[in-house]
Amino acid sequence: MALTGVLRAGFVQLRVLDMEGALTHYINHVGLDEVERAADGRVYLKGWDEFDRHSFILREADSAGMDVMGFKVVSDDDLDRFEVRIKEFGLEVDHVAAGEQPGVGRRIGFTIPTGHRIELYAEITRSENGPAIENPYATRDQPRGMNVLGFDHCLLYGPGIAESTRFFTEVLDFDLPEKIETPDGDLAVWLTSSNKSHEVAFVEHEAPGKFHHAAFQLENYHDVGHAGDVITRFDISRDIGPTRHGITRGHTIYFFDPSGNRNEVYQGGYRYFPDHPTRVWTPDHIGRGIFYYERELNEAFLNVVT
Repeated sequence: MALTGVLRAGFVQLRVLDMEGALTHYINHVGLDEVERAADGRVYLKGWDEFDRHSFILREADSAGMDVMGFKVVSDDDLDRFEVRIKEFGLEVDHVAAGEQPGVGRRIGFTIPTGHRIELYAEITRSENGPAIENPYATRDQPRGMNVLGFDHCLLYGPGIAESTRFFTEVLDFDLPEKIETPDGDLAVWLTSSNKSHEVAFVEHEAPGKFHHAAFQLENYHDVGHAGDVITRFDISRDIGPTRHGITRGHTIYFFDPSGNRNEVYQGGYRYFPDHPTRVWTPDHIGRGIFYYERELNEAFLNVVT
């Protein structure tokens, strides 16, 4: 596939209240690998099937939530090209020097209309313990916890998702595979820069900059059930699932880290291509769209954000 511009969701940095508790959760239970504990206190993690040196960053703070979500672009020249387009859209752009995140090249950052900080970068060191590329095995040598493959996507809440949708589609060249449409405008949108069903999603919400969840990819449906076993075995706070989404068609479980940040483990979903039409859901079918088996909404799922 000849992808240009933005390749994929590359990393997310979350705030946690207690670093050691968070590391037990994400390493032992979710199954991420620890990459580095930096001098500034941040801890860098990755999934076993990811080539990049890290994709998930934790920072200890007084409140939970998301600091920043980063997207990887094809080349360093794309950063200059996107900076021009972002400024023309009306957003301010700042620069983060190479090395501010270990192993990552220069980044450009900006705040989108929903109040979330987004960064773009082109260069990141290849992981020293990433997947083999010569005669590789299909599994990791020592499965751990939920055995997630890697970071997949985020769902973010904030006001003015119409403007953020316009920004992602017109400036960053994302596509809109799916949305929930109401008479007052779009309630939620799913956006992609690849052939995944989504790299990021947004829900209309009165408070800016809110974080709903970060999702990790699983390999198959059996792994969804195994994740449920891990949740029960270690008494992890479960939100909902195992279940399935009508939107994206993915199989899923939602749960919380010890700081109250929502996690998702996710498997499946349809393939998307740029010539596909946008799938549209109407208000009378939102329950089936969000939770395909239950066919009704869960208020806590909709309203609990960090």
